[in-house]
Amino acid sequence: MILDKVTTWHDVLKAEFAKEYFQKLELFLEKEKQEHIIYPSAEDVFNAFDYCSFAKIKIVILGQDPYHGPNQAHGLAFSVQKNISPPPSLKNIFKELKEDIEGFEIPTHGDLSLWAQQGVFLLNTCLTVRADSPGSHFNQGWEIFTDRVIELINEHKENIVFMLWGSPARKKKNKIDTKKHLILEAPHPSPLSAYRGFFGSKHFSQANKFLEAHNQRTIIW
Repeated sequence: MILDKVTTWHDVLKAEFAKEYFQKLELFLEKEKQEHIIYPSAEDVFNAFDYCSFAKIKIVILGQDPYHGPNQAHGLAFSVQKNISPPPSLKNIFKELKEDIEGFEIPTHGDLSLWAQQGVFLLNTCLTVRADSPGSHFNQGWEIFTDRVIELINEHKENIVFMLWGSPARKKKNKIDTKKHLILEAPHPSPLSAYRGFFGSKHFSQANKFLEAHNQRTIIW
């Protein structure tokens, strides 16, 4: 079933917030906030959803968990705010774009919100993290939630490009119908793994070709 274009994230996700796992997740996060610094800030946790409406999604880029350094994470996977130096993974994304997209110039900042506004849904598999502790909020319920997000996009949308970068993202592959959507897989763009297949993957040009073939406006990367 393809939902009406005016359907909002709240419409498709409201049932999740009432479920036991999500309520346990909320309790976990409340306790964490009392004892630790958590990123991103509470008002930014759902920015991926706020910046890219359900109706506008064209591309889903799946990351892992948010950046764990001060002032880096702001709710969009791989993105940092304009006054923050781009982290190594984002620098590698820009390097790949420079090789893949003719005329692409590496920006002076790492804010990807313009991608989101064009329909690039920048989702992490886990939406929060403890300061200086990558992976610290894994297995607390976020993965159940983002699994459901992927399932809902898969079920209710057509001709979406899914870019799955890194092992946690690639595990979502079995939730996506390849008859309806395009899956592009690669290692994570981290310096530890980018040379194992992220560089040279040409995901950005492939995504735009797919959008063009399905009469959708391409992304200005």
